[in-house]
Amino acid sequence: MDTIKVLVVDDSAMVRQLLTEILSQDPQIEVVGTAPDPYIARDKIKRLNPDVLTLDVEMPRMDGVTFLANLMRLRPMPVVMVSSLTEKGADVTLRALELGAVDFVTKPAVDVAHGLEAYAQTLIDKVKAAARVRVRAIGERPQVKRLASSGLFKSTDKVIAVGASTGGTEAIKDLLLALPADTPGMVITQHIPAAFSGPFARRMDGVAAMTVREASDGEQILPGHVYIAPGDRHLKVERSGARYLCRLDDGPRVNRHKPSVDVLFHSVAENVGPNALGVILTGMGDDGARGMRAMHDAGAHTIAQDEKTSVVWGMPGEAVAHGGVDEVLPLDAIPGRILQRLRAEA
Repeated sequence: MDTIKVLVVDDSAMVRQLLTEILSQDPQIEVVGTAPDPYIARDKIKRLNPDVLTLDVEMPRMDGVTFLANLMRLRPMPVVMVSSLTEKGADVTLRALELGAVDFVTKPAVDVAHGLEAYAQTLIDKVKAAARVRVRAIGERPQVKRLASSGLFKSTDKVIAVGASTGGTEAIKDLLLALPADTPGMVITQHIPAAFSGPFARRMDGVAAMTVREASDGEQILPGHVYIAPGDRHLKVERSGARYLCRLDDGPRVNRHKPSVDVLFHSVAENVGPNALGVILTGMGDDGARGMRAMHDAGAHTIAQDEKTSVVWGMPGEAVAHGGVDEVLPLDAIPGRILQRLRAEA
């Protein structure tokens, strides 16, 4: 791959310097410039023609989201948002992802030396992944239509397990928008920070026909409900008699992630088996590939999002490579196929 040209946009001189230093460590990345606000950024984009933009969420003169909306309309390009770890930062960042930002990282903690190495690798990985993405202009995304009632009885003992990472917040939204209110219970692990999972669940609850919430420990998985893993806990499914329960686990990171898709999928393979249906959506890395293979081997039907509709075909591609995927489908075909499979097995 040619050198990836990056423009760093942030109102803090210290953050601009830190991001520049981190990104410049990688021989494939060249920071061609920095900008303290969107007006200077606009001029530098025209002059320097960067491949990727890192964009601060909160800036003076014009906030990052307003700038992003203009950018995606006039000159769509890969953008990685840099967000504060606050509820406000979460809401704004989720809005930025809706507008077409590829991914986000949290603000680097300037005062800590420890932990910066892991942060640096995450930032570099996300910028490299963003450089490979074909960004769609606003208005290019297809409208999602809600499917008719699932026709599945409320007493169904089916569980749908979903895993996602980069591009996943929007892919999950499209999935939930299409599914009817009487869809069987769904458990979701999306790679997301702790401050973001609550706002994300509330956002999904606002658009879905199903009831969406952040999962809490010990609650029963009910039809018509969606349970999203908190951003700092693994989500597992446990069987208790005839019921399935959410279990939250404060164990170590798995595949560099907490929550981890593999942890969820392995628990579903073990405790739900053939009554489960697994879906792996867009995402960077290989988290979920082994767990999906375990679900497949336990008799669950498994679906991976295809490369064309994925922002990053890392996780779905790895799941296919591990031999755990029954079907590879475009995102818009997945909700209908889920209902088809569940009806056939009811």
